[in-house]
Amino acid sequence: MLVSRPPPALGGGCLRILTSLLLLASTDTLNAAKTPAPPPCGKPQQLNRIVGGEDSADAEWPWIVSIQKNGTHHCAGSLLTRRWVVTAAHCFKGTLNKPSQFTVLLGAWQLENPGPRSQEVGIAWALPHPVYSWKEGSRADIALVRLEHSIEFSERILPICLPDSSIHLSPNTNCWIAGWGSVHDGVPLPHPQTLQKLKVPIIDSEICGRLYWRGAGQEAITEDMLCAGYLEGQRDACLGDSGGPLMCQVEGAWLLAGIISWGEGCAERNRPGVYISLDAHRSWVQRIVQGVQLRGHSYGSGSGSEPSGLRILRGRRAARGGPAA
Repeated sequence: MLVSRPPPALGGGCLRILTSLLLLASTDTLNAAKTPAPPPCGKPQQLNRIVGGEDSADAEWPWIVSIQKNGTHHCAGSLLTRRWVVTAAHCFKGTLNKPSQFTVLLGAWQLENPGPRSQEVGIAWALPHPVYSWKEGSRADIALVRLEHSIEFSERILPICLPDSSIHLSPNTNCWIAGWGSVHDGVPLPHPQTLQKLKVPIIDSEICGRLYWRGAGQEAITEDMLCAGYLEGQRDACLGDSGGPLMCQVEGAWLLAGIISWGEGCAERNRPGVYISLDAHRSWVQRIVQGVQLRGHSYGSGSGSEPSGLRILRGRRAARGGPAA
């Protein structure tokens, strides 16, 4: 039997609901206020193999993470916020729908001795750029990785900045790369797998385009790529370094200028490293990642500052992915 029911008088059930909603809103506001602001990006709070590189210091690059596949280092990445990492899209070729195979190790310096302050978290999902074609050397080789839960920042775990529109990397600007990849083609980083670093100058895009020229209409270096390294070879990124950062320091903060993507061989003559430019994909990252920090300033030729005694190594390219890439 249906019985008509008049609406409750204001001050009765509606008032109780309204009060509950106000209390929930107040609680959310209080919880948001309790959440500490993220630390400044790109500024290590230091404690005190890329081919041709050298050991980095503990906590020197606190935004670099190891993306591990079935428990083994596969690619590198860079921490943007408590919940997001950016890396190379090709690191997930054939496994995009298998996030359970991956974990992210943060705060590690030596992979075989990550230490009690490191954190390991699963991957909720990975989002490759929508125009990435899954072909070797494809443009837009960039992916955003959503962690299963938020991580805690520490002196070993901090975010890196993205460059704002004022950043222009002139040829010969000195930047840095870092990673746990091979020290030579086919030669893995030896025990205890200490994070490697290498200073690399930016190479003029026209010169790099000529080096990788494949004929009219087949340009290998697309508008979202940049090149860095040494034309004589001997120093470069390699297998396992894919997805790691190309870092440039501006006004005291480290910016993520590029992502290690591909190349021909490792440290070969006239085959410098090719990186995906964050400047080209900044707006895409900002649309997806809330809270990413940007920094900038005019950045002229040769003005890149560098920490004393730092260098990196590199390994294989042609998709500088992990061991199973």
